[in-house]
Amino acid sequence: MTETTAALPTIPAGWPVLSLADVREELCAPGMPFEMETVTIRGVPTRVWKNALPDLRAVLAAARSHGAADFLVYGEERVSFDAFHRATAALAAALAARGIGKGDRVALAMRNLPEWPVAFMAVAALGAIIVPLNAWWTGEELAFALEDSGSKLLIADADRWTRIAPHAATLPLQHAVVSRGASEGTERLEDLIGAPASWAALPDAELPEAQIASDDPAGIFYTSGTTGRPKGALGTHRNLVTNIMTSAWSGAQSARRRGEGLPEPKPRVILLAVPLFHATAFSATLMGALAGGSRLVLLHKWDTLEAMRLIEKERVSVTGGVPFIAWQLIEHPDRDKFDLSSLEAIAYGGAPSAPELVSAIWQTFGALPGNGWGMTETSATVTHHMAEDYLNRPSSCGPAAPVASLQIRGDDGVTVLPPNTVGELWASGPMIVAGYWNRPEATAQTFVDGWVRTGDLARLDDEGFCTIVDRAKDVIIRGGENIYSIEVENVLYEHPAVTDAGLVGIPHRTLGEEPAAVVYLAPGTEASEDELKAFVAARLAGFKVPVRITFTATTLPRNANGKILKGELRAMFA
Repeated sequence: MTETTAALPTIPAGWPVLSLADVREELCAPGMPFEMETVTIRGVPTRVWKNALPDLRAVLAAARSHGAADFLVYGEERVSFDAFHRATAALAAALAARGIGKGDRVALAMRNLPEWPVAFMAVAALGAIIVPLNAWWTGEELAFALEDSGSKLLIADADRWTRIAPHAATLPLQHAVVSRGASEGTERLEDLIGAPASWAALPDAELPEAQIASDDPAGIFYTSGTTGRPKGALGTHRNLVTNIMTSAWSGAQSARRRGEGLPEPKPRVILLAVPLFHATAFSATLMGALAGGSRLVLLHKWDTLEAMRLIEKERVSVTGGVPFIAWQLIEHPDRDKFDLSSLEAIAYGGAPSAPELVSAIWQTFGALPGNGWGMTETSATVTHHMAEDYLNRPSSCGPAAPVASLQIRGDDGVTVLPPNTVGELWASGPMIVAGYWNRPEATAQTFVDGWVRTGDLARLDDEGFCTIVDRAKDVIIRGGENIYSIEVENVLYEHPAVTDAGLVGIPHRTLGEEPAAVVYLAPGTEASEDELKAFVAARLAGFKVPVRITFTATTLPRNANGKILKGELRAMFA
């Protein structure tokens, strides 16, 4: 039985002991762990963590120091930090021998496997640019990103290669390395570094030499775009290492708010329940695990029973990722058959969450609830919200980290609005990416003088706590996955019977929202809901397929400018 025997207090008496301003003044003072300094990034003076590691090679060095401790667990496979470093150094040397060097793009298309972080860090250690691809994408979607990024080499698992192979002849790829399978014209990853069980026997080699600056590009991270094609956010080494300190700050802030001393750094056991290609995973989770010596327990895909079994077996202390994971753990009928008492925190972001989830986590597990806000363009975390602060403001996503700044701006993109006023959220700080890969116009529209215009409508209260109230961009977030309406609408328009189509998000208790479409068929034509769903499924990843499609006898409602009135479409599903 894992439910707490007594209800935990909603807000402890006497809390908070210290204000946010007091905590920041204390912990960010000169000589303190979270001291800040100002550096110039792309011509803009920017606050940064003074004690942050300089680049991903330094992160690898920190990881190596954890030696024989378990780092990766996948089924029966267990990989220590030492074995991980040996495999990473071996792969980096193999990539260098194949001509991969600074600035080259190397794509990574793979499910959550121990090989994923090895490939990610090996590429980054060379000063090359890693391009993680969404493992749920179709072959056409994967091929687009490979061509758009100009990737010279691909590291993929066998399933992803099966999707990409039909497009390979038209792509700029010079090499393809496939894990856990073989295919003509590719190399086996196991021939380069062996299988995970053998990594500990690899030579204890150093990384190939590479000169890397903090603001050098580290990766191209694809996010959906309003044109219907993904855009590659060009992330830097500084972007990724910033998250290590930001995550540590969040726990320190909560402890000091309640009057406790700084928490001692300690390795955690993290059930990684979201795909590694997500910024939440590779930036907010993987970086901290490498630097801090935490164990990552990998899931091939989300399965609540398997997750609970692993929490019990591995004594998992932290999990989450997106809200529906927390809901499924709470509501599963077999939850009481497992010992989940090791859980200390369940944190999530990337999707709308119901305020009642906060107290449900606290009451069910005695674990600290956590939330936050970020986007691919901010390398994940800008705000973080946990413990008593989250219980006190369950609709907020928290205050900005000290190195970040948030503003609410008016429609002109210049006027800064006063507290408690709704407008577009703008963010700045060392976590903001350098721009979009080969998209100068989109970069100029989105990134302005060190700020990113997020497209989210939000408000900031008098203490700086941020609440997202709506999205200005036409995007649906289903369980953490971004679905841009125009991409799905364009596919629906390809169907010969469809002459008008609109996609909206409809509420879902655990996923946050799901896509639903309203369609107008050309007179004299026919198409069923199932037919249109299958049509979309054949062209886009499964999570983008509308869960409901309804038909209208007239064209869709529009305003004077011809824009579809999405509010009226949502009302059709109420």
